[in-house]
Amino acid sequence: MISRILFMKTKLIIILLFTAKISFAQLSPFEYNGYAKYLFSTSKIPRIDDRLNDNLIHLRLNTKWYATESLTAALEIRFRAFYGESVERIPNFSELIQTKHDFAELDAILWESEKSLGYIEADRLWIEYIKDNLQATLGRQRVAWGTCWVWNPTDLFNPKNVLNFDYEELPATDAIRVQYYTSPVTKLDFTYQPAKNPENQILAGLWSLNESDYDINLIAGMRFKKWLTGFSWAGDILDAGFRGEILVSQAPNEPDTNSIYGQFGQSSLSSWDKPLVSIALSGDYTFQNTFYIHTEILYNNNGKSSNTLLFQEEALLLGMLSAARLSIYQEFAYDITPLLRSIIYGIFNPDDKSFVVVPSLSYSIITNLDLYLICLFFDGEPLTQYGEYGTSFYARIKYSF
Repeated sequence: MISRILFMKTKLIIILLFTAKISFAQLSPFEYNGYAKYLFSTSKIPRIDDRLNDNLIHLRLNTKWYATESLTAALEIRFRAFYGESVERIPNFSELIQTKHDFAELDAILWESEKSLGYIEADRLWIEYIKDNLQATLGRQRVAWGTCWVWNPTDLFNPKNVLNFDYEELPATDAIRVQYYTSPVTKLDFTYQPAKNPENQILAGLWSLNESDYDINLIAGMRFKKWLTGFSWAGDILDAGFRGEILVSQAPNEPDTNSIYGQFGQSSLSSWDKPLVSIALSGDYTFQNTFYIHTEILYNNNGKSSNTLLFQEEALLLGMLSAARLSIYQEFAYDITPLLRSIIYGIFNPDDKSFVVVPSLSYSIITNLDLYLICLFFDGEPLTQYGEYGTSFYARIKYSF
């Protein structure tokens, strides 16, 4: 009898504690989550004789503070510790992994030795005010305007890189953003990215609406002191996803002063004297047996058909996602079991015949603990888009909380 009473009392205490925990969580103005990851990689890169074996520990903490019903603030921090041959063998490795921002450089190299490096950064820091239909956000934030899943020409502020698979949160920008919802499915969005150099400022507006079950975005603005306009859409045709983006920018029309391009009988991207046009089209479909197919293309009217690698840095300065004239993406995926998913995709440049093939497996070991295996096989002639990167294999284990 006594043991039964003790059991009932213990059960009651557990219920009360659990209820109190839920109530506290609901009342708490703070929220946090994050993960811890370990990534092993082994790579063979052209022009480097030895294989590069590397280890990366990646910790992330995301926090939010709900100060009032209208005011929210967020701080997200990631720490990465690198150890291996890449730190030792790749010139200026510390500069390659740093994220550059014009104003507040919220990052630090904690240590740097011959074979290891520790780097910490705040890649999100913003405050947001919401009142009725108005939403205003100030600070380091992600402004995602694109609708396609690989290339986003209309993502003016922080374009993504599909090959950077280990950065799920994607890049952010320091900006002032004001959104006004004119209805549940329409809004006006104005975003300004300041810069110390006026040449690098971006000011653009987006009008989002819904017509015939399609989300449509109309865009106009100034980037790098040149006008631009475009639109994007997302919807479906016969249950297959169909998305697209078109961006037209003012012609760079700058003198060709780089003699390197002339050596290869080509002119620079910046000397193009017609408006720049970038087009991305994307379609995907999931079958009942979980088999998934996704196709996407990217076209640049001033893109190069040869020696593409020479122009990649210049393309980024012009806001282009690739220096190539045409790029094709193809993906297939299938759930082998409910816990094991296989994916293979490739990107092909039909002009210079270079390509990358990326097979991967993801497995949910237990709740919040995942294993991920991925390979990147690059191939092509020297100076082609994908011909200079070699082959890499990665194994990652991730714990989320």
